[in-house]
This record gives sequence, structure tokens and C-alpha cells, in this order.
Amino acid sequence: MTRIVDQLRSALGKSVITDPATLKEHCRDLWVLNELRDLEGEALSHPLAVVEARSTEEVSRAMRLCREAGVTVVPYGGGSGVCGAIQVPEGAVVISTAKLQGLVALDSENLLATFRSGTNGMEAEKRVREDGLTIGHWPQSIDVSTVGGWVATRAAGQFSTGYGNIEDLVMDLEVVLPDGAVLRTRRTPRASSGPDLRQLFLGSEGTLGIVTEVTFSLRPLPEASRGQAFHFESLAVGVETIRRLMRPGYRPPVIRLYDPSESGRHFPEACPEDRAMLILLHEGPALMVAAEAEGVAEICRETGGIETDRAVVDHWLEKRNDVPGFREFLEKGIILDTIEVASTWDRVLPLYERVTQSLSEVEGILLATGHSSHSYRSGTNLYFTFVARPEQRSRMAPVYRECWKRTMDAVLELGAGISHHHGIGRVRRDALPGELGQSGIAVLRAVKRALDPGGLLNPGALLPEEDVS
Repeated sequence: MTRIVDQLRSALGKSVITDPATLKEHCRDLWVLNELRDLEGEALSHPLAVVEARSTEEVSRAMRLCREAGVTVVPYGGGSGVCGAIQVPEGAVVISTAKLQGLVALDSENLLATFRSGTNGMEAEKRVREDGLTIGHWPQSIDVSTVGGWVATRAAGQFSTGYGNIEDLVMDLEVVLPDGAVLRTRRTPRASSGPDLRQLFLGSEGTLGIVTEVTFSLRPLPEASRGQAFHFESLAVGVETIRRLMRPGYRPPVIRLYDPSESGRHFPEACPEDRAMLILLHEGPALMVAAEAEGVAEICRETGGIETDRAVVDHWLEKRNDVPGFREFLEKGIILDTIEVASTWDRVLPLYERVTQSLSEVEGILLATGHSSHSYRSGTNLYFTFVARPEQRSRMAPVYRECWKRTMDAVLELGAGISHHHGIGRVRRDALPGELGQSGIAVLRAVKRALDPGGLLNPGALLPEEDVS
């Protein structure tokens, strides 16, 4: 296997890194079970080398060499994923986008900005803001994720209800395919030219190609911004309120509804006990913001909402990305995670009740709560949080898997969607056939075989292992 390292060095020189620290840094993502394995000293496979490609051409050359040698390749962006999409197998090469940095072009007339895929999300946003523009994509991981990672995971940002998810913001892509060929999609606001090839790579989790450039459709920075907050007698009333305000076409970028437990934890001074807090943020032209805020407030009052200090929205905006890492909890014997799913309106409350009730029965469970943070005309997402402390540390991983299994089982039984924006990775992989059906899985496998017949690109992520019996 050292032969491929020599070949890569010969072709790419200093872009090929083999020092132990770099190899260790690129062997996994931030999935809880990966963190737990590392904490417990479990030996994780390290790549043979990390190729820090400095251009699309270098990505292409590395891919060709690895394919010719039959060597597995794992793409690596910011490494901030939380579903186990990156777990480098023995004998693999990592192709990192860390050196694919910066703005390629900005077109303020057409509201377009093209970035190299390894560009940090916050740096990309700051750059377009210099020209009075915004991407409008605000994932909680914006400080540590890359724009290519947003595409690979089919991400959603905190302002998605108004601005859209990543698939609504991407104008075109450049992708290196598993054989080293380079695909560039057409830059046009819409096309009826067969299936949209951009969608093939959105959410593909590095299994079908490596994104090297992303062009975003931008928007001007908002003229006005206004927050407001209401609390309701129950989560059910809050959900009905969101459904009513989405139905006629109101689209506040931020609509977040917390169950009573989370409301009490996040807003103890603004939300009375056993009430559900709804926070909203309106942005855009001043006249539109004023009209939308008043129209939404009227609906909230009609359903019994009680307005509270809008300063809670400012506080949320300030602290929204301040989330402690998993490690400090794992060190205390506490296993936890968040699970985001999606549902039509008629299934939201049964799903919430089924999941939280089922999680409450798990060994050592301390907390099982939920909130909604991304809404649509025909439904919303639910974002569950579970926290458990088994009596024995050896039970942490089994308890974690039990919580995920119970949640996925409930989601599939009620006909909801198993993932809203974190992706599949390894944690949801075995539940994917339940959502797509065997025909859907067969289509994905056919696409994978067509593009990557050797199965060399990020194996083990997204697609469940094939039954060869």
C-alpha cells in the first residue's frame, strides 16, 4: 500500500501529508460514537496519507491514481459531521479540501458567488457581506463547517424557513467524479434539461464525487430585522400556530418552537412553567417586515399566544451556536445526541409523543425533549434531544443505539422522514431502506455502481451494506 503513497508524492509533491498527527486528525468525524471510541482508547484506522489538494486538477489526479491502484478514497472537509459519514477504513487515502480555499468570483449584478469547496462557512458569509450581500445559510456549525460539506450533507441553516435550505441556495457545482473526470453543472436559474445533476451530489456524503467549487445564489443584506416571541399553553397549540401562519405564505426566516421542558431550560425568565415558547425573526424590506410581523402576531394571539420580551430573540441570536462538545459529557458517563426528523402536519404531534415516550423508557434516560426549527407549508421538522447515564460505562454505546433505534422505528412507523438536515452517515444507514424502500435503495446502488464501480469512494457511508447471501 505504500506504493500509492509514493505515486501520489511523485504526482502531487508537498500536497501529500503522512505525519502521524495529520493522519490521526483525518480518521473520523464528530459522531458521538467516534468520540466515545476515541475517549476509551479504541484504536481507529488512520489513512495511509492525506492529500491536501490545492486545485481541482490535484483532486482529479489523486482520484485517478487511487482508482487505478484500487485504493479507497475518503473525502474530508471540515470534519464537523455528527452522523459517522467519515470513518476511514484501513488502507485508505483521504482527500482533504482544506487548501481549496476562498472566493473564486462574485457577481453582484446576478447575485452569485463562487467559492472553493474547502472555504469555511463563516468566512464565506463574511466575504459576501463586504459587498452588502448574504448567503443566508446559517447552520449551527457555520464556524467549523465548509461550503462543500454543506452540499455533501444536504444541510439546512437556522434561517431556512425564509431563505431556503442548501438545495435552494446552490446555483451550480464543480465535482470531481470517482474516475477523476470533472463535472460542471450549468449556471442557470432553472432548466428543464433532464434530471437536475446538482441534486445527485446534494446529500451524497462523498460517495459519488468530491465537490470542488460551489456557486451560491445570494440576496442583499436585509434592510430591517425584527424579533418577537410568544408562549403557548402547550406544544400542540404552538404547532397549530405555525401551521396557520405558514399556510397563507408568511415566511419568517426563524420559527423555533420549544416544548415545555426545553422552554424552561432555555427561557426560564421569559416563559412560565409548562408553557411552550415560540421565537420568530422577520427580515427583509422594512415594509415587508412590519406587515409580516403584525400578521404573524395576530395569528399567535388568535391561538392564545402571550407575547413576551423580544429580547429573548436577541439572546438566542447571540448564543445560538454556543453548544458544548460531546466529550465533556462522555467523560462523566453521560451519552447524548440530537436527532432531527421531518413530518407533515398531521403526524407531528403523534410523532413527538411516540418518540419522547419511547425514549423515556430507555435505561438511564435523564432527558427526552424536542423542538421544531424548520417549517414548510406542508409540515415541519422535529429536533429531539436525549440524554442518558447508564449505571455502567460499558452500556453507553448500547444505550445510545437503543435511543436511535427507538426514534427511527417510530419515525418510519408513522411515515415521517428519518433525517431533516444532518444526513445519514452510519448512524441512520440501516434505517434508510425503511424510508426509500428497496426500489429506492436499488436506484442509489445503481448510480453508485455506474459512477464508482469499484466502490472506492467513502464506502460505509449512506448506503447500508449489501446483502450478498
